[in-house]
This record gives sequence, structure tokens and C-alpha cells, in this order.
Amino acid sequence: MNILLKQVLITDPNSPFNGKLFDILIEENKISKIAAQLNDKATVVVDEPGLSVSPGWVDIFSHFCDPGYEFKETLQTGADAAAAGGYTRVFTLPNTKPVTDNKSLVEYAARQSADFPVYIHPIGAITRNAEGKDLAEMYDMLHSGAVAFSDGLHPVQSPGLFLKALQYVKAFNGVLIQVPVDKSIGASGLINEGIISTRLGLPGMPSIAEESILKRDIDLARYAGSKIHFTGVSTLQSLNLIREAKKEGLDVTCSVTPYHLFFCDEDLQSYDTYLKVNPPVRTKADMLALRDAIIDGTVDCIASHHLPQDWDHKICEFEYASFGMTGLETAFAVVNHLLEQLSNDRMVELFSLNARNIFNLPATNISEGAAAELTLYRRNEQTIMQKTDFRSKSANSAFTDRELKGKVKGIVNKGKIYTN
Repeated sequence: MNILLKQVLITDPNSPFNGKLFDILIEENKISKIAAQLNDKATVVVDEPGLSVSPGWVDIFSHFCDPGYEFKETLQTGADAAAAGGYTRVFTLPNTKPVTDNKSLVEYAARQSADFPVYIHPIGAITRNAEGKDLAEMYDMLHSGAVAFSDGLHPVQSPGLFLKALQYVKAFNGVLIQVPVDKSIGASGLINEGIISTRLGLPGMPSIAEESILKRDIDLARYAGSKIHFTGVSTLQSLNLIREAKKEGLDVTCSVTPYHLFFCDEDLQSYDTYLKVNPPVRTKADMLALRDAIIDGTVDCIASHHLPQDWDHKICEFEYASFGMTGLETAFAVVNHLLEQLSNDRMVELFSLNARNIFNLPATNISEGAAAELTLYRRNEQTIMQKTDFRSKSANSAFTDRELKGKVKGIVNKGKIYTN
């Protein structure tokens, strides 16, 4: 398939064409020509004013629930949702049934997704069955395609075991991903601990549960001289700890979710179960601090924390609802809507380039001869997602029916174009 993109704004800091309007011809999954005007014949011609193109976006924390929880999501529906959200690569969580803690299950995801529109990169579990007791076979999973290691929704609690994991992956330059949650603090918490939780009569999750384990893991990473990536960071103090670690020169990176940027605990006063997430949405001050951290560069990338839940696990009393929100299909529109002042280059760093660098993914840029792995989007077009619009099998999103500024047109990947 030959694809011709007409007069697209190239947004790629690593491209000699960055910031310019050009035509791009793609032949057999390669960018064959870039010029001011191309008249080559093509199977598909995309000629839409105001379209931007960037290197394909990467999401580092999504749950595709397959195998074991296919009633919530499958690899196919997850991949379709990712493509609709502009992603060409997605890291999938190990919290499947059985847990992705060995090379066979890593290879299962790779085999299943060969013909999907996006590349699926399984995250291998740090510990066997993600139980936090014994280390899993990380080296074997690495050679079978695991992109990083994490216990996902069940972050490692034992400092001794986590230190061993940091020392283990250092030997092959691996990266551990940790959601900073100390489960022994506020174990029964449902929302952020504070005035709102007291007013609503709901048990709270204090911010110290995040900040204490984040500080602990930074200390362990310093001792081990290893890499660590924190995802789902939600408080001002956590950001300050990460800033200090970076100033010290530690190999510490972080990501935030779109919903932590958009919502705060004040939005929970209607007991909206779609906003029941973990880590919880925090105070308004924390929310604004996260936005500032995006602008000043403290935050390295956006992570969707795409966590599908079926109807029964969300449409119920708040106490019994499951944690999580779908996020792949709305991530860009949310960030673009909130932070219109972000430059095109910074947006591409957040959604693509930084994740590729942190996790040693194949480098790509928009130049002649490069692989065609591209995301097409508009920053000035409106998006309104209705429940019937979601490609995900689940639609547990608090962004349904909200008007957001920014729209994904589609992706070019694996020699094909997928459009919304």
C-alpha cells in the first residue's frame, strides 16, 4: 500500500523538516519521499487542512486483560483503542490470569498481536504471580520480548526484594516501573484523604502512602545505581522528590495520567465511580502542580493507565466499584485541552520520544528512508467521545460527553493507515 500525506505539519524535533508543511509519500512501510509538492500516485491520499504528523506515540501502562479477563478487554480491542487514540506502541500490564511472569506469556502477547495495528510490548512481572515474594524470571522474559518489568497494579512492597530487582535488571540495562503506593498506609482508602473524603464519609488514601514509598524507591535506586520509572505520580511532594533525584543525576523518570491532570477530589462529590482510580485524584493544588510539572519538564511522559472495567464493576455503590478508567482514546485530547501552551515539540516528547529513549525502543524520525510509524492529529479540532464511539470493549471513562480540544485522525503503522 502506498500512502500520500498532503501538506502535513511535521512535528519531530529529530527531523530536518520539523515545523514545516510538506507532502510525505510512504511506500512499503518506508518514508520514500518528503517534498513541498508530490504528485505520485498512491492507494490512499490524505489531504486535510491543519493535519499534523509526528513519530508514533507510545503508551507505557495499559491493561489489555488478556488472558483471563477478556470480558473487560482483549488484545484485539485494546489494540483498536490504542490505534484510535494515536498510539503505535503500547506496554501491557502483567496483571493477567495467569500473570505474565514467564517467557511463554510474553511470547503469547507477541504472537497474538502480530497482525494488530499497533505493536504490543508486554511488561514482565517483577515477582512470581505479582505476589511480591520471589523474583520472576526477568532475564528470560527480556529475551522473549518484555520491554520493562513491573508488578503493575500490585506494586512491590518489600524494600529488600525491590532492591534485588533493581540490582538484577542493572546487568542488562533494564527498567523497573513502579506505581508508588504503600498498601499498608490507608489500605482501605477509596479516595484522597482530606476535607472531601471526610465530608463524603469515605475512607481516605493519604498522600504519604505515595510519597513514602517513592522516597524509599529513590533511595534504593541510588544504592543500586539502577533505572526506575514512577508512573501515576499524583502529589506535589512526589514531584519535588523526583526533581531532587534528577538534579542529583539519578536515573529516575516519571509519568502522569491525563485524569490526574484534569480532575481533583472536589470532582468526586457526586460519588462518580468512574473517578474511582488508584492512585486517587488528589487536591486541586496537587492537580495544578502536575500541570506545572508537565510544562517545566519534570514529567517525562504521559501514561494513559488504561484500565477497562465492565459495567458490573463500575455501576454500583462507590464502596464496591473497582478502581480504574479507560484512557487510550482520550489521552491526547485531555492533555492538549488543558495545556494548549505546550509547544508541538514538547507534546511529541511527552507522547513519543521520551518513552522511546527511556525504554530503549527502536528510534524513529520523519525523514526519507525511515520506517513509517506515524501519528496523525489536529490540535485545534474538537473531540466529544460518546459511549458508542469507544473502540475499547469497556467505556468506563469520566471524559464521556465532554468537549475537549484536540483530535486524533489516526496512525500509519506496519505499512497501513488506520483512521478514525
